[in-house]
Amino acid sequence: MALPPIDSGYATRLRHGYRSGRDTIGRSDGNVRAQSWGRAIINRGRMVLGLVGLMWVIEVIDTVVLGRSLNAIGIHPRDVGRAWQIPLAPFLHGDFGHLISNTGPLLWLGAMVSVWGVGEFLLVTAGITVFGGAGTWLIGRDAVHQGGSLLALGFFGYLVARGAVERRVIAVALAILTVYWYGYAAWSVLPGVPRVSWESHLSGMLAGAAMGYLRARVTRTRA
Repeated sequence: MALPPIDSGYATRLRHGYRSGRDTIGRSDGNVRAQSWGRAIINRGRMVLGLVGLMWVIEVIDTVVLGRSLNAIGIHPRDVGRAWQIPLAPFLHGDFGHLISNTGPLLWLGAMVSVWGVGEFLLVTAGITVFGGAGTWLIGRDAVHQGGSLLALGFFGYLVARGAVERRVIAVALAILTVYWYGYAAWSVLPGVPRVSWESHLSGMLAGAAMGYLRARVTRTRA
């Protein structure tokens, strides 16, 4: 029994239709991924800008409304009664010059930390604030230690340590950029510069490096 001839035109249209649908689906998936990446970048950018923006809002209120009374709040080494001020210290600054000097490093280094995600950025920021602040409380001079440089040096330590341990391309690239742009900051962990809290710089960097090491080990174990 002879089979009816195949409608080559129909078959061609069918193939073309399938390919067109597949291409449309591929384009749709690509758009979804692009939109997802776009939202992730925006959310991470907002997080970093929000952190630095909060510092600026506090400094404006302190200067204009409170008459710089917040300058008395910060890390008071080995003063148990004022240990509750430790988490506040990175968000307070002596004056606008102090805040301006920290704004650039916080934005750039914070943005690089946020590459690992919003949750990671929050975890690292909290860890540096608590453990870096505690280290400053233990070894600091008898003075009020405050300023976002504790976080900035903590981000520095985190990025370099994570790149050294994890050794993924993105981790190593971020570590190299960190050292290239802000390697000079490592010298600020040494004593000698008047009115600079090398104790908070050192404690922040060590806290960040410890977190970078631990988070890299977790990532390598999962891989």
